Amino acid sequence: MENFDNVRVNTRVRRGFTDIYRREVGLSHPSGFARRFSASEALVQNLNLYGKLNGHEGCVNAVEFNSTGDLLVSGSDDRQVVVWNWASKTKLFAYPSGHSDNIFQTKIMPFTNDSRIVTSAGDGQIRLGVLREDGQADTTLLGKHRGNVYKLALEPGSPHIFYSCGEDGLVQHFDLRNSSATKFLCCSSSMGSNKDSTSKIGLNSIVIDSRNPYYFAVAGSDQYARVYDIRKCQGDAARNSDLPVNTFCPNHLIESDTVHITALAYSSFSELLVSYNDELIYLFEKNAGWGSSPSASSEDLKNIQQAQVYSGHRNQQTVKGVSFFGPSDEYVLSGSDCGHMFIWKKKDAKLVRLMVGDQHVVNQLEPHPHLPILATCGIENDVKIWAPLASDLPPIPVNAKEIIEANRKGREDQTRGTLPPAVIMHALRLQRRQTLAYIERRYNRDDIMSDDEDSEDYILGLSDDVSSEEDSTANSRDCNIS
Repeated sequence: MENFDNVRVNTRVRRGFTDIYRREVGLSHPSGFARRFSASEALVQNLNLYGKLNGHEGCVNAVEFNSTGDLLVSGSDDRQVVVWNWASKTKLFAYPSGHSDNIFQTKIMPFTNDSRIVTSAGDGQIRLGVLREDGQADTTLLGKHRGNVYKLALEPGSPHIFYSCGEDGLVQHFDLRNSSATKFLCCSSSMGSNKDSTSKIGLNSIVIDSRNPYYFAVAGSDQYARVYDIRKCQGDAARNSDLPVNTFCPNHLIESDTVHITALAYSSFSELLVSYNDELIYLFEKNAGWGSSPSASSEDLKNIQQAQVYSGHRNQQTVKGVSFFGPSDEYVLSGSDCGHMFIWKKKDAKLVRLMVGDQHVVNQLEPHPHLPILATCGIENDVKIWAPLASDLPPIPVNAKEIIEANRKGREDQTRGTLPPAVIMHALRLQRRQTLAYIERRYNRDDIMSDDEDSEDYILGLSDDVSSEEDSTANSRDCNIS
């Protein structure tokens, strides 16, 4: 095995020298060389921690680069929005978002001189922060959903237009030139054999196909990712009559009612990446869907192209993201409940990088728009930046098989006693309300708490010590309740 690894390393080195030689003598274009280098497996295998961005006081749920990639914006359970110069690892400024619950999404509107940031949160609100020259920010409520709003989608190239999706099943359209949002459509599905009976789909994710920006995909509390054509939508959610133009789901999950989708991502080739809660990640070709009406007939199953599958991680505790990496989206990224970051080759689903990204759970991995750089966040209170750096650590740790096997067993054990997503979400909301009620009662006490009471707080995961590792455990409870 050692000799085989040496051969592979030597082959990569020789290939690298060949590429440099061809560039220097003019046989290849400089931009082509840069793209091939950024997509090389050797570079991905050398991704290591560049630095930590410290400044939040709660677990970080959202990270996003601006369009040029020189700035990074993050949102947290502390309801603060922070803008960073990630290269120098410094906080430029921060402002209170105006949200009353955990921030789940932060996005810098393009072509606004990085002065307009839209956010969404667990309070159902979508808010706009306008940054002033004095370092302060003015915040405005743009619209609201009933339930959590995990994701926003910006119209490519527009400084004004974006969309939101919520647990109420609504997709809303926002134009910053107008004072109110439009309830664009309500996502619903037919129930059982009665096609006239429908149920709203609580939505976790919305993405726009940058190659064909008339199309957007949504997904959430059932097994289907649905693609809509903006031009065909009637823009009136109350009519509830818009049908998807395509629907994606792995064959074996068509009849399932025990899984749901936490995240979507479009590649630059219009491929749709779908991450399932406590299941796996699937990549669908553009034309490999079920159409507007999925069915599980044997004839249909034969005609549907099988999706590429990415496995090894576990996605159960939080609403995790999924994304692509590389100049032409050569890799697939995901966090995991085991605290690791997984990077697979898109083409053959080979695991090429597995590294620790958080003491508890990695939620989001955000690629830089132009460079082989990653920003990640999770249960810990910081944002981590990853870059190709020299390191003695192997790209795949020696205990990788044990990590992957533990994740697989966790998924199987969960499947044996799985409850419907709606029941799980109801239980988590009830637990969250009880926790918040406890905190409110605790802070309304007039007497000074005893040492024994402090010990009880620690056991409940409610310790005030934000500088200690115990606080990370407390924040884990907050992040796990969606």
